[in-house]
Amino acid sequence: MIRTALPEDLDAIAALHTRARATYYQGRIPEQAYAGEAELARSREGWSRAVGRSETEGRVFCAEREGEITGVAAFLTADGQTTLTQLHVDPLHWRQGTGAALHAACLAAWRRAGVERVRLEVYEHNVRAQAFYASHGWRPDPSATPSGSHRTLWLEVRGTSGE
Repeated sequence: MIRTALPEDLDAIAALHTRARATYYQGRIPEQAYAGEAELARSREGWSRAVGRSETEGRVFCAEREGEITGVAAFLTADGQTTLTQLHVDPLHWRQGTGAALHAACLAAWRRAGVERVRLEVYEHNVRAQAFYASHGWRPDPSATPSGSHRTLWLEVRGTSGE
């Protein structure tokens, strides 16, 4: 089930986010940048701001299975640009359709809002995520300048099935 995130989901969302990030950052950046109590608190604070946004500013969706949050996605619209800021699936639930369901929920929200183009940044070493986004129609912008250790991808919302 995909639903809008609630404030009472914040602890579960922050913990899931931390587990997911550890899978692609481990061995590549210092552990304190993605794990530990301070990072968990920082993550929870960021998710709290995202969950508190108005629908015109963005949304946070949770995937839930048998009462457990198994994935989360967030997007932000500011200054006329929509950005998929987060899409994480608990590693224990990979390859079960959770990411695709979250992506479809975002896509439906973007279409309802009349969004034509969406941007995201993906960690350059997270090839699993890059393959996922490519399979859902996201493409690099050849004219974009690199953003540190992340790659910028774009999705043309019109005509994208999300499947």
